[in-house]
Amino acid sequence: MLKKTLFSLLWTFVYGVLLLIITYIHNSFFTVNVVFYDAIKDAVLATAITGIAFTVVGRFHNIFTNFEKTLLIVFWLLGGFTFAITLPTVIDRSLSFYILEKINQRGGGVQEAKINDIFIKEYVIEHRLMDVRLTEQLESGTIQIENACVKLTPKGKRVIAFSQFYRRHLLPKKRLLLGEYSSDLTNPFRNSVEDVDYLCE
Repeated sequence: MLKKTLFSLLWTFVYGVLLLIITYIHNSFFTVNVVFYDAIKDAVLATAITGIAFTVVGRFHNIFTNFEKTLLIVFWLLGGFTFAITLPTVIDRSLSFYILEKINQRGGGVQEAKINDIFIKEYVIEHRLMDVRLTEQLESGTIQIENACVKLTPKGKRVIAFSQFYRRHLLPKKRLLLGEYSSDLTNPFRNSVEDVDYLCE
């Protein structure tokens, strides 16, 4: 059992190092369409390479059953998925990280009343927020752009049906927002402006 544990830890370490190397090479020298999707591809590639090496080397010491090998490979895949979500994706798109970085850029402090202005006038522009989000949705197949009009696809409508159900019924109804508990974010459109000029003809 100790031998299996040590070999498992060793191969998991090998997988982690390989994942970081693949991620670095991919992000430095190749094109990336969507950070999250490409990070998942990196994790799958790292798992495949490690799995092949693990299987080949395993023939020499043969201490793992096929079931144990499968569990290790699944564990690496889950680890790669977790990595994709918690590091590159979060750092790339997190408003929370941006606020911290912006406060640091501005000398360590900004006025609370100006946070909305920072988001509208700086964050959206500096992070090309709309370009990034539209690219993600186009790549995922949830929208299409025709004649300068952004439209939901059937897949997009299915995603929206799920997200609205989850938001209204399973998100917190007493969520702390600047000192007050509120259910506002379970239906954020409840006070939306009705008269808008950006609808497609």
